[in-house]
Amino acid sequence: MKKIDARGMDCPQPVIETKNALQDCEELTVLIDNQVAADNVSKLAKKLGCKINRVEDGSDYKLILRKDSGKQEEVTTDSEKVYFIKTDQLGTGAEELGELLIKGFINTLLEVKPLPSKIIFINSGVKLATSNQEVKRNLVKLEAEDVDILACGMCLDYYGVKEDLEVGRISNMYEIVDILNQAEVVVV
Repeated sequence: MKKIDARGMDCPQPVIETKNALQDCEELTVLIDNQVAADNVSKLAKKLGCKINRVEDGSDYKLILRKDSGKQEEVTTDSEKVYFIKTDQLGTGAEELGELLIKGFINTLLEVKPLPSKIIFINSGVKLATSNQEVKRNLVKLEAEDVDILACGMCLDYYGVKEDLEVGRISNMYEIVDILNQAEVVVV
């Protein structure tokens, strides 16, 4: 059995190391030192059709991944539109105006068709999904319409708002780049 010690690695390195290792082996043990990385590696393993045995020891995680020969890697073939929101404001210039514009933008998404398949928040954009009540209400409505809401885990940690995420899910740079790479249309 192959083993990776991903403790201390920054996102998305544990996911990348795991993906590369799974190309050459049927069973893999991954050591990780934080929950976000453990969740991200687990998501990848599930996507790749692996069975996962997760053992927690304090803040350390041991993931034992076994390829399931009956499952194949998930491939997204549907075209999709993805919105990539990288700040808590829209445009450059007056901060107050930028905050009003982004609220209006998210609100207006509810009125247009087709809806995007995903909205990705990175950098200060994650604040919209955590501390802006008006935007959060609209994101909940979008999520109810099957729009996948993703927030960068590293960004949430950086701004200290991970516990405030009430809508959407925590993602990682590997998943974000993969989504952007497969999307037919990316709106920045």
